[in-house]
Amino acid sequence: MGWIQGLMVAAAVLPYGAALAAKAGGRRFDNNDPRPWLAAQEGWRARANAAQANLFEGLPFFYAAVLYALHAGAQPGRLAGLMGAWVALRMLYVLAYVLGRGTVRSIIWGAALAVNLAILWA
Repeated sequence: MGWIQGLMVAAAVLPYGAALAAKAGGRRFDNNDPRPWLAAQEGWRARANAAQANLFEGLPFFYAAVLYALHAGAQPGRLAGLMGAWVALRMLYVLAYVLGRGTVRSIIWGAALAVNLAILWA
């Protein structure tokens, strides 16, 4: 089950990567009060921050689906493959979001949702 645990950790750290992208190198970033600074951002930084929020919002369903699949006796190899696909799609989602590719981002989001449903019934 090493792959499953590793992919659960990878899913958990994805939002932090988007947050780091939103904040890194930002002018006048105030780490003592970062939320107002983030709220004032525009362009790719604002989109990276929005991607962070969406990644956090998607984690509960992902974890619930994985835990249910494990409880139901899903084959670990199949489950790990689906989880890897979900993590990869969510990484592409962040990239599309940051680059401002809204339609592509929405298609990727839908694909990730479909994979999450597949995990649930794995």
